Amino acid sequence: MAGDDDLDALLAEQVAYYRAVAGEYGDYGAMPGASALGAVVEEFAPAGRVLELACGPGVWTPLLARHADEVTAVDASAEMLARAAARVDERVRWVRADVFGWRPEGVFDVVFFGFWLSHVPRERFAEFWAMVAGCLAPGGRVLFVDDALRAPEELVEGAESSVIRRWAGGGVHRLVKVAYRPEQLARALAGLGWSVRRWVRRCGRSTGVRVIG
Repeated sequence: MAGDDDLDALLAEQVAYYRAVAGEYGDYGAMPGASALGAVVEEFAPAGRVLELACGPGVWTPLLARHADEVTAVDASAEMLARAAARVDERVRWVRADVFGWRPEGVFDVVFFGFWLSHVPRERFAEFWAMVAGCLAPGGRVLFVDDALRAPEELVEGAESSVIRRWAGGGVHRLVKVAYRPEQLARALAGLGWSVRRWVRRCGRSTGVRVIG
């Protein structure tokens, strides 16, 4: 198990990678199954006060804002937030913060994160979900989508490692990419007291999930 200093260094590299690629980062709208994933969000209807964690370039934010009274979107990269703000600004509050250290001032009716949970180290899985629980108002809901895709050339530490490497901005960056499977996630969440209401839909190897505490 990595120590806190090692994890902090790894997560700093992860942020640096996404800052480096913000200007050219792909749109999820072009990925296979994107329309079905969008339908998952529409079906979920994230109403009320909505928190989006690790919003990245804001692909999901307009979908959330369509239903929400207000959206708070958090990301560690100023460059990603700038891209996101160019997509939508109505009813959205942008917060630059490290998700692993940030705590909200209030609570939310919905917490959403897209393609983010796989970037949470296993060592901080429980801590992350405790933070999510602290963000929810009574009766609040959680929705996330993710995948288990890892390119062979990224697996420089072996297929069993949750650390991958990607190249950007003239440098090499380590990232976390945990290849969760639905049954593994269900067990891990149950161990933390969460109930998986249902796996909303499978889109290729992407998954939409709603969970309740």
